[in-house]
Amino acid sequence: MTASISGLAPSLDDMAALAEAAFARLPAPFRQMTGHVMFRVDDFPDQETLDALEIEDPFDLTGLYHGVDLAHRSVLDPETHPSMVFLYRRPILDEWAARGDVTLEELVSHVLVHEIGHHFGLSDDQIDAIEAAAD
Repeated sequence: MTASISGLAPSLDDMAALAEAAFARLPAPFRQMTGHVMFRVDDFPDQETLDALEIEDPFDLTGLYHGVDLAHRSVLDPETHPSMVFLYRRPILDEWAARGDVTLEELVSHVLVHEIGHHFGLSDDQIDAIEAAAD
């Protein structure tokens, strides 16, 4: 990642590279079960997303799963749009700077895994419980 060398904040491409590396580090069976989820890094969520989630401050959303989770899919359903995991660069950087107790790589990995958990149909509480058990 060139940003750390130059002292500049990571770009969208840098953040995407961190997400790709985090995904590559996940166990192979987990990656295979994830299937064809698309990953996208944006600076912030769009206003429509914030309105739908009733979020006023765009810094309050670091990531989002968009799609029909695996628990609610059926082979009889019509073809849906591809599932997507969004990572929001500026809120992630803001949280990273505010926390100071994790690396940027760790935080990107956490957000990515959290959103993939939603792809599997897990709730925030279930994901938090899994993370707590892993600590």
